[in-house]
Amino acid sequence: MESTSNQQRVIRENPTEKYPTDFPEQEQRMPGTEQRMNPKPDHGEETYKGSGKLTGKKALITGSDSGIGKAVAIAFAREGADVLISYWKKEEETDAKETADLVEKAGRKAILVQGDISKEDHCKHLIDTAVKELGGLDILVNNAAYQMSHESLQEITTEEFDFTFKTNLYSIFWLCKYAEPHLQPGGSVINTSSVNAYTPSKELMPYAVTKGAIQNFTALLAQMWGEKGIRVNCVAPGPIWTPLIVGSFDAEKIKEFGKKTPLKRAGQPAELAPVYVLLASNDGSYMNGATVQVTGGMPTV
Repeated sequence: MESTSNQQRVIRENPTEKYPTDFPEQEQRMPGTEQRMNPKPDHGEETYKGSGKLTGKKALITGSDSGIGKAVAIAFAREGADVLISYWKKEEETDAKETADLVEKAGRKAILVQGDISKEDHCKHLIDTAVKELGGLDILVNNAAYQMSHESLQEITTEEFDFTFKTNLYSIFWLCKYAEPHLQPGGSVINTSSVNAYTPSKELMPYAVTKGAIQNFTALLAQMWGEKGIRVNCVAPGPIWTPLIVGSFDAEKIKEFGKKTPLKRAGQPAELAPVYVLLASNDGSYMNGATVQVTGGMPTV
């Protein structure tokens, strides 16, 4: 009989029971903040362990004050990368400073930059700042996005439609354009799409349209930059518990958030971070023009 000292400990988790399935009624005005969410999202603060996959790399992550971007920043730092943390408004500063603190506790450099990525000059400023303050740029994660829920086309103003496109789509064009001269072979661009690119929600029309466009942009840029040794990929999340959700849906919808997935719950930002690490690292060296779906089983075909 094999002794227990020689036996490996097997950890099995039921993914349907790993995180909360019910959320209390709550609402926030956009932009939402992590500090006021109940329960607070899991960004991997206590669980993500790095193994040097990104040692010495320099990363710029938009929308990294909270949500998926924050989880990615934590993971990248623990894998050895310095990080520029880009966030939108003053209200998000507390969340952003917490992200920076976690990056620094991992022994890496954190740069905080507030501003509106729907403006081309700010996108250029982000790239210039990353290159100057981090000493270069190896990884660009285009993660920040805006959405708002509407029941009718008549509720959507031209201003909101325009702002959604500039925030979600134009910013990626601008950031990639200004990043190109600084990216070297081995560089990686990762765009955040959505399950809405496959099964669009009628309540999120402007947002869903941009997410479909992001996937096409990713596929095209991957063809343009592949011969340079710069990979461009995409992650398509399903319903993930972030401030964007409490800022764009009413309290009744929050109660049911994520329950329609086959796993019967919303995902947490921590469950996305390892995919971004894969796409940013040498482990994903032959992944280019790909979209990785992390949807809890929601269809993407």
